[in-house]
Amino acid sequence: MNRFYLFSQYIWHWLHRVNEHSLHSPFLYSLYTECIKADDRQGFEALETLRQKLLRDETIIQVEDMGAGLAVSGGSERKISNIARYAGTPPRFSRLLARLIGRFQAQTVVELGTSLGLNALYMALANPATHLYTLEGSKCIASLAGKHFKSLGAQNIRIIEGNIDQSLETVLAGLSKIDLLYMDANHRYEPTIRYFEQVLPKLHQNSLVVLDDIHWSAGMNRAWQEIKTKPEVSLSLDLFEVGILFFDPDLPKAHYILKF
Repeated sequence: MNRFYLFSQYIWHWLHRVNEHSLHSPFLYSLYTECIKADDRQGFEALETLRQKLLRDETIIQVEDMGAGLAVSGGSERKISNIARYAGTPPRFSRLLARLIGRFQAQTVVELGTSLGLNALYMALANPATHLYTLEGSKCIASLAGKHFKSLGAQNIRIIEGNIDQSLETVLAGLSKIDLLYMDANHRYEPTIRYFEQVLPKLHQNSLVVLDDIHWSAGMNRAWQEIKTKPEVSLSLDLFEVGILFFDPDLPKAHYILKF
């Protein structure tokens, strides 16, 4: 990760972002004010207790990293606390995922990159009707995440361990559709584009795709710029940490940079 590049991207985003006063679409205004911006912290106490526990866990584990994470964390031996701190997403983003699940009543959800399982838990517990398939390349991390799912009683999560380059095709073969795709796995241009293209046939007009770390590197930014211009994409939202894609042809083709 190039910290200067990331900082320059943040400045660019800060200069161009808008809030609800610039949103004239009733759909987007409602989504922004009632879901994206309306951050309710109630009801997530057990998940945040788990997060704090992981942030204090100094246990060292061996991690097989299929993505770009080793370049950030410095090797295959990592403390659980460092994984929770550097590979995890901020709590406010985890809550956003839960709100998106609830607002759109997403029932079939696929997550690429389980990590320690916090985001999967937020999404799975947001809607009891959700069936969440989460793919993780590291056997050790997948095992830890599975324990977290069990401890919090999340029975609607299926974790698939192994290289996503192989496991994604198997998962997709068993699904007729995907309501929400959360991509937080291999933070490089080529795999990001490839995973999106693989999943695209399973998306429908009410699907959402949430792409993490879109400004993390020049490669990820390039992937985001390319994906959001796909003909199947109607509306795209840049929240800096993530991009959100919509596929409803009734929505106007537009791109917004939003304050979050």
